Amino acid sequence: MNGLLVVDKPGGVTSHDVVSIVRRATGERSIGHLGTLDPMATGVLPLLIGKYTRLAQFFGESEKWYEGRIRFGFATDSFDADGVATSETRPLTSSLAELQHLASRFRGTIDQVPPVFSAKKIQGVPAHKLARAGAEVPVKPARITIHDFSLLSLQGDEAAFTMHVSAGGYVRSVAQEIGQLARCGAHLSALRRTRAGAFTLDQAISVDELKTLTTAEIEARLPHPRTLLPEMPSITVDDQTAGRIRNGMQVNLPDFSTASLVKIFTTPVDLLAIGRRIAGTLMQPIVVMG
Repeated sequence: MNGLLVVDKPGGVTSHDVVSIVRRATGERSIGHLGTLDPMATGVLPLLIGKYTRLAQFFGESEKWYEGRIRFGFATDSFDADGVATSETRPLTSSLAELQHLASRFRGTIDQVPPVFSAKKIQGVPAHKLARAGAEVPVKPARITIHDFSLLSLQGDEAAFTMHVSAGGYVRSVAQEIGQLARCGAHLSALRRTRAGAFTLDQAISVDELKTLTTAEIEARLPHPRTLLPEMPSITVDDQTAGRIRNGMQVNLPDFSTASLVKIFTTPVDLLAIGRRIAGTLMQPIVVMG
């Protein structure tokens, strides 16, 4: 099976656990996810399957959309509900309007310190492994953009929110920092990713549903190959041109003389390669699917 599968990840499992489930459901060993979700989090988890794992480099760093809840009153070491409390419980004294004013400070381009319990690698080792081993984790601030962060309601000590953030942004860190501003501590108590790049919950298959589908039914749910990487135009080539591409040879594709990258198909659905424009109409295949 080759393609991209959007899974609605459940809570309480890791992204790697979902990969294992999809391997069993599809019989395909080569599977990779486009960005992890924490065990507590749910929602959109795009997975590349089979030969499509070779395309991971082209998906780049996509923006993410979330909804969730922040619990005020105490902070945790992981910045979420899976962590251990690092402060005594303090009452939330701020109103929703006051919290919304604090939230406005996070909108825009900021330098954010990631949690030490994260998948970010420090000299090749995931930060969370170093943290659990008791080692000091030298995390560095990263420049991110929060396009929107809105607190929608406040019930007791929990605020519901939505967020649209650039790649590399940690919602948990925002929860931690707004708790500091509110002077009572806070942590992320629930999180659901509603969109990752072009992929939405409407396209997603739940893990429970996945376990009931045949491989043919799963394949039928994959997004059409031509809809992937929409910024690249598509072209269908004849057998002679396809043969040259399979051998890594440069070819002329005059229909896309101005495109820097192009998806090359042999049929309406069979992706052969990604080509890069060298000059004029001359294209060099840079990834060949076979």
